Amino acid sequence: MRFKITFNRTTKQRMLPMDYQYYISAWIYNVLRKADAEFARFLHEKGYGQSETKLYKLFCFSRLNFGKPKLWKAKKLFEISGHDISLQISFDIDDAASTFIRGLFMQQEFYLGDKFNGIDFKVTGVEALPEPVFTETMAYRLQTPWVVSYKSETDKHPQYLSPNDERFISLALKHIAEKFQSTHHSTIAFPMELEITSDNKKAGFLIKPGTHEESRVVGNLFSFRLTAPVDVQKMIWNAGVSEKSSSGFGWIDVD
Repeated sequence: MRFKITFNRTTKQRMLPMDYQYYISAWIYNVLRKADAEFARFLHEKGYGQSETKLYKLFCFSRLNFGKPKLWKAKKLFEISGHDISLQISFDIDDAASTFIRGLFMQQEFYLGDKFNGIDFKVTGVEALPEPVFTETMAYRLQTPWVVSYKSETDKHPQYLSPNDERFISLALKHIAEKFQSTHHSTIAFPMELEITSDNKKAGFLIKPGTHEESRVVGNLFSFRLTAPVDVQKMIWNAGVSEKSSSGFGWIDVD
């Protein structure tokens, strides 16, 4: 289920790191972690898991909507002048969790950024968003990059594949199937088909910036058509289509 979260800046700070996705992911995890025991109990009572919180970590989020910021490219910073900022977050949980999720995020106050640059925000609104009508064949466009990686026994680091790579589609579909089977405890009823319907654009951002584990994850933006069971379509809508969806990759919109 998707939610639109609206923020206000609460101080005069304006500078936000361009690779802000890591800080958003950390904030979401922090909100969920504080409610971990209660949320785990909720999931158990609603039949989502046996006191496990794995399912709620299946989430994704959109780009920040902050108008047209000034770009300080050399410093890798956005300068944000507006006060109304919004973000969409989605969880692979049904409508029964809507009120619970809204309560977790409402009135949150937090700092987004690193120790040098960032902005203090306060959540001013949380709105549940309607779903599209799902069918077995859906056309989507990516708002954030789709990451497909491959690492052989001899590779020190993963290879991030282009959609032009002959392995891309098979590995992408394998990831979707594994995600569905591990979280929904069900096999997929018929073979999935993926068709890329536009040119692709390489895009990516840093994970864990400023740490010893800093790395740049690279994916691609394009439009595509997916044929798959309706439950799978709902899953990628709510949990992202990509690897590393909880880091902000693989957010899709209906094309």
